Order: sequence, then C-alpha cells, then structure tokens
Amino acid sequence: MSIAEHVQESIEKSSWIRRMFEEGIKVKARHGEENVFDFSLGNPDLDPPDRFFDVLRGFAKEKVKGAHGYMPNAGFPAVRSAIAAKVARDLGVPMTADYIVMTCGAAGGLNTVLKAILDPGDEVVVARPYFVEYNFYIANHGGVAKLADTGPDFSLNPDSIGKAITPRTKAVLINSPNNPTGRVYPESQITGLSDLLSGYNKNGRAIYLICDEPYREIVYDGIEVPSIMASYPHSVIVSSYSKSLSIPGERIGYVAANPACDSADRLMAGLILCNRILGYVNAPALMQRIVAQLTDVTVDITPYKRRRDILADGLSKAGYTFPLPEGAFYLFCKSPIDDDVAFVRHLQKYNILAVPGSGFGGPGYFRIAYCVSEDVILRSLPKFKEALENIK
Repeated sequence: MSIAEHVQESIEKSSWIRRMFEEGIKVKARHGEENVFDFSLGNPDLDPPDRFFDVLRGFAKEKVKGAHGYMPNAGFPAVRSAIAAKVARDLGVPMTADYIVMTCGAAGGLNTVLKAILDPGDEVVVARPYFVEYNFYIANHGGVAKLADTGPDFSLNPDSIGKAITPRTKAVLINSPNNPTGRVYPESQITGLSDLLSGYNKNGRAIYLICDEPYREIVYDGIEVPSIMASYPHSVIVSSYSKSLSIPGERIGYVAANPACDSADRLMAGLILCNRILGYVNAPALMQRIVAQLTDVTVDITPYKRRRDILADGLSKAGYTFPLPEGAFYLFCKSPIDDDVAFVRHLQKYNILAVPGSGFGGPGYFRIAYCVSEDVILRSLPKFKEALENIK
C-alpha cells in the first residue's frame, strides 16, 4: 500500500534543516557530541525568562473550573484582548480581540491563513531566500509558490515581486527579521512594497500581504522592525513565542488581521473556521493563559548579539563573506564554491554542521544558526578556517 504521491514527493524534497539535523545525530554518534559543531537547527538554547516559570508555577497551583477545557476556537477572549493590546502597541494600529486568533505556533498560524484565503491554483509570491517550509505550507492548501529574488544584500525588491504577480496572485509572503539571512526589511522597502500592492487592488480583490514575524523581538544595534499594518491595510501578521520566550516546543502563537483589511470580518470567520478544521481546534489552553501575562517580556538577546559578533568576526578573518545579520540568530554565508551542497558536505569533514542555501531558495550560500553556546562558536572557528583553506 502506497502513500499519496504528493506526500512521497514532499518526502524526497524534505527540509534540508531536518536532514542536516538527522545527519548530525550520526556524526555526533561517531565523533562524540562535544567534538561536533552543530549549527543546523534554529532551536533556541537560551532558557525562557524567569517570569515565564513564575507564571507557569502560579497557574499550576490553581484549580480553576474550565481552565483546561475547550474554549472558543480563536482562543480565550481575555487572552486575545491581551495580545490585541500588544499588537496595537507594537504595530501602531487600532486592534481588538475580534481580529486575533491564537494558534499552534507560527507554523499553525501560517497554515490557518493560507487555508482561509487560497483556492486551488492561487499563487503566493514569496521573497527568497525564505523559510524552507513555505513551499509545503502553500502546497498544503492547493496554492502555488512564486519566488521573487531579493537584492544582493537580501533587501526586498519590489520590482522583482511585481514581475512575479499574476491575475492568480492571492498574497505576498515575507519574513522579517528573515530566516535564513537575518535581514530586517527597512520601512522604505515595506512602503515600496505596499505602494506596489496597492496598485493591484482593483475590482474588489486585494492582494494580501502576510508577514511572518516570530523574530520581531530579536534585533540588534537599535534596528526596529517596521509595521506592515501601519503601511498596508490588507495585511496579516503571523507570530509566535517560540523565539521571543524560547518556548518552541510549547507551540503557541497568533494571527493578527488588520481591521482595515477588505472584508476583515469575513477573513476572521475563515481563520477561525480553518483553525478548527485543520485539526488544531484551539491553541494550547495553558500556554494561552501564560503568554497573556508576558506581553512585555522577552528573552535577553544580549547573548545572541555577542555570539553574532564573535562568529562574524572570526569568519570574516578566516576569509568568508556575508551580510551582517540585523536580527534573528542566523548568518547566511557565501559559499566559496558554486555548489553550496558540496561545500556543506565538505564542512562535515571538519565536524561542522550547516545547511545549504539551496534549501532556502538561496543557492550559493549556507546558513549557520548561532543559537548555540559561545564555546561551540569559538572552538568551531579554527575548523571553519581549515575547511576554507582546504577547499578544492
């Protein structure tokens, strides 16, 4: 008995990140975990803030009737109100609980949005490099991903996005701060993209702008992440607490739809229905109640910045080239040979695990996730140098 053909195809195209992660398990078994420099998976190694554990303990002691039962599919009303207040504060737009859906992380949120807006054959323009699962998420709901190049420094290129738009385009999907590049798209580029999309909003069919923002709070050097909601009315934000609170395993996030969006109430009805029928039913009850108490709390990003600086300085001195990440915890490095997959295999000879840029739609580069200890970074630098010196 066989599985679905499209699932078999997806297995064969499966995420490079997970593939390298699984390869890393084998390498660590052979050489010992302490001798392997694993930069493959963006799994935050910082502990959640102390306040998270304080709130968790407080709720664990309570015995409140209905606290762990079903709730409205969009989430607890009080939680949605707390998140709405955060979104209004951070993004500078009026927001109420009516336009928030609590989700099973940003991944669940993106699938909920795409399910709600896509008809079979509808297209989603994706700025590349992009998070490796976007193609799968879009295909899950009958959509087609159309890739648009960014600039040499991975900045948004509205002209490239415009060329990718067709009459079947339903949405444009961006990710800022970006995984894998660490790029934060500045306000001028967001404005340019908004102006571009506004020109296509005719005959009552607006193109949605979706921004995936789980790294919004992880930015460096005083850089701010612009608000797409303040710039473009037909916008949707998807976020999670996986990175900002270092709780990726708890699968808690949210979708926020711009109240100014065309047919916003109909969109919200679709989001709430899809959150249910995709099988999520609702976001985890306990985590909803916890994050509602932590809307002004994040991890201390100082260690991430220090690691970025150590890694960037060491790699630059070794001869590697890359744009300095402005946010998130990834460095997207130029491969010294055209075949980025071959170079990542070469790095494995030195017990370095990275991910080829080809998996992110960015061939010729490789991604390093620096959410690892400083010790791992420091001990890896001589190996990176040795690998570059011995490339043929």
